Amino acid sequence: HPVGLFVLFFTEMWERFSYYGMRALLVLFLVTEIAGGGWGWERSTALTLYGFYTGLVYLTPIFGGFIADKLLGYRKAIVLGALVMTLGHASMAIDTEVFFYLGLVLLILGNGLFKPNISAVVGQLYPNSAEKKDAAYTIFYMGINAGAFLGILLCGYIGEKVGWSYGFGLAGIF
Repeated sequence: HPVGLFVLFFTEMWERFSYYGMRALLVLFLVTEIAGGGWGWERSTALTLYGFYTGLVYLTPIFGGFIADKLLGYRKAIVLGALVMTLGHASMAIDTEVFFYLGLVLLILGNGLFKPNISAVVGQLYPNSAEKKDAAYTIFYMGINAGAFLGILLCGYIGEKVGWSYGFGLAGIF
């Protein structure tokens, strides 16, 4: 396999680490009482925000694919999306309401640019080889699963035991 596959593997792995790590913290942070460092929201309100966030994360790749096709190209869209998501995680690590919501918006927009386009680049590595392409996607998706598993464990643990900002920040580091 070309070296590009492993670059994409690790890029996607760390992106999924940050996405699932942050998701593991989001509702827990919102419903934790203020004395525990959270915001003390009602469970239903926190889950509503979580639902809107998750829904928009799955909607925006439609637009991100269009932007990549018509304006930026796949690689530029991936880099811009990763940068925007990094700014979103950094914003969430700052413990204020404005930066929290700004972080969610940046994560949604960055994911929209990143997610649909990185998979397309994997396919472009193998223009004439269906067998190798199938194997490449298997390797690529192993990175997704590894990142999700590690993100949930590490960000969740750090967020609950050390501090919510540290958990959100750890998601952004990767």
